[in-house]
Amino acid sequence: MADRLDTPSERKFKLFRRRSSGDGFGQFAEATARFMGSPKFILYMTIFVVTWIAANVILYRVSEQYAWDAYPFILLNLAFSTQASYSAPLILLAQNRQDDRDRVQAEQDRQRAERNLADTEYLTREIAALRIALQDVATRDFVRSELRDMMADLREELDARDEKAESIDNDNPADLSTPRTTES
Repeated sequence: MADRLDTPSERKFKLFRRRSSGDGFGQFAEATARFMGSPKFILYMTIFVVTWIAANVILYRVSEQYAWDAYPFILLNLAFSTQASYSAPLILLAQNRQDDRDRVQAEQDRQRAERNLADTEYLTREIAALRIALQDVATRDFVRSELRDMMADLREELDARDEKAESIDNDNPADLSTPRTTES
């Protein structure tokens, strides 16, 4: 128990838990830049500015004390300046993140192209080897012609044997009736 006293224990209940992704601000910057580049943002901003100006002009005409931002609209200008000073770095951060993603994607595309090139070169070499090997293989026409030649040779041999057998039969007709005996 004493060895545990020198190390602090972890709190079981944390009031503010930090998310595990350390890139939350970058995601926030991208979401903000994406929203600020949308038509919805332009519409909301236009409605806000028209409402701001209309309210201040109407309230100024009713009584000068109710208008919180009179004609030069200095407070509105300050709000726009503040928005611009925050949105520009957020947009740049989002662009940097997109550049990093594009760089990674380009590297992956380059590696994929190298693999495709290597595969294509390998297949080209294999096809060339097959073509060379097929040059040594007999073609169907060659095999047919060889078989025809062999059949013709066999027919000639058979015809020659038949003729020889007929000539032997014609020369010795009496020998067929008497059985042959072999002398040992």
